[in-house]
Amino acid sequence: MMKAKILVTGAFNAGKTTFIHSISEIQPVYTDKKMLDTEELTTVAMDFGRITIDDDLALYLFGTPGQERFDFMWEILKEDIIGFILLVDSVTPEIPTARKILDFLVSHSDVPFVIACTKRDHIHALPMETLSQQMRLDDVPVIPCVATERDSVKEVLLILLREILDRLS
Repeated sequence: MMKAKILVTGAFNAGKTTFIHSISEIQPVYTDKKMLDTEELTTVAMDFGRITIDDDLALYLFGTPGQERFDFMWEILKEDIIGFILLVDSVTPEIPTARKILDFLVSHSDVPFVIACTKRDHIHALPMETLSQQMRLDDVPVIPCVATERDSVKEVLLILLREILDRLS
C-alpha cells in the first residue's frame, strides 16, 4: 500500500485539528496544550490522522500548529508531502497569516494545493468570492468546507487528489 503525506495548515483557529479529527479512521494524535492567557487549546507540534482511500492508497494527514511562534514546524512537516490544504477561517480569515504560510510552502515545495474556507455553516461567514479575492489566487481551487462534517472534509481531500493527479498527467 502506498502511503502519501498531506499537510493541513492554516492560521490559529482555522479548524486544522477538527478537519483531521472529522476524517481520520484512527484515533488522531494531538499535541494540544492549554494557552496560559485563555485556557484555550492550541496545537504545539502537529496533529496526525490517517484515511485509507482504497487498497492501494492511504493518506497520512499532518496538521501544523497555527500560532506563528511554532512556525519552525512548517519546515519539518513539509518534508515529503504530495500536496497541502490551506484552511482559511471564513469568519475571521487572518489573510496575512494565511498568505505567510502559503508563501512559505509555495517557495519551499512544488506540490499541488487547495484553499479550504472553513466554518461555512457560521452565520457570519464571509462570501466565498470575498475570501478568494482576498487570497489573490487565480489558478487554485478555493473550496467551501465545514470541518466538523466528514463529507465536507472528504470533498476537500478529493479535490486535492484530483489536483495531484492532474499534475502527474
